[in-house]
Amino acid sequence: MWMLLTLFYGLIKGGREIVKKKAIEKSTVFEVLFFYTLFAFLFLIPGALMFPEDNIRGLSYVQLGFIAIKSFVIFIAWICSFKAIEKIPISVYGLLDLSRVIFATLLAVLVLGESVGKTQILGLILVALGLLFLKFGSGKEPEKSGAFYVVLALLSCVLNAVSGMMDKILTNETLDIGMKPGQLQFWYMLFLTMFYGMYFFFSKTELDIRKNLKNWWIWILSLLFVLADRALFMANQDPASKVTVMTLIKQSGCLVTILGGRLVFKEKNIVKKLVCAAIIITGIFIGVL
Repeated sequence: MWMLLTLFYGLIKGGREIVKKKAIEKSTVFEVLFFYTLFAFLFLIPGALMFPEDNIRGLSYVQLGFIAIKSFVIFIAWICSFKAIEKIPISVYGLLDLSRVIFATLLAVLVLGESVGKTQILGLILVALGLLFLKFGSGKEPEKSGAFYVVLALLSCVLNAVSGMMDKILTNETLDIGMKPGQLQFWYMLFLTMFYGMYFFFSKTELDIRKNLKNWWIWILSLLFVLADRALFMANQDPASKVTVMTLIKQSGCLVTILGGRLVFKEKNIVKKLVCAAIIITGIFIGVL
């Protein structure tokens, strides 16, 4: 079940990258970030009231502190990813995003003590080859987009890998800092909304509330985020789940971003990108065996 939940997360995540780019066409990057998190938090409030077993008020200050750290990590990661998505073709971004599989695996082995078998090593090698093929086989798209935005995309991958590792730790209820998925999601979104709200307050950035309320892509993005993250937190809560395997499965979303790049944004060089994606998907399949 945890594999299916992770697959659901990966496919939804791929779709979210397309929706992000559409949302940015009508609003600024930081407007999307703020309203995206705010709407997502508002979606969570009815659930928190309807399912009191999550007991969102039952966390210690230490637990809330760790959630705040995770939220700040994602606060920075999203700024990097949204800036990159604004400038980089969505199909290229979707493949660059796959580099997080390498960072997440390293953290899982070094910090969580997970073991990596021969099939997982082979899967990682294939994923790495797919990324190299992107660099040398996708024409000049990454260079046109600017090296700075490629670096931002990779930094986002590192921070997301750190966040993924924290998800596994924070949903382990056998630990003192462990909690239920609903508890983590509620407070995580609350802290994230506060961080973006403080950014707008201190930077004195103007917000066009009416325009953003009419940007339905932001509403869709928020709903997809809530659904995908709840599935991911539930998968992490399963004692049998492994971050190394989950990280590979998450990359299934690359096919969605590549096809979306072609169908929605009319991007070119899709054949080469699909070949790259095929190598990566093969690596994922082998890695979960």
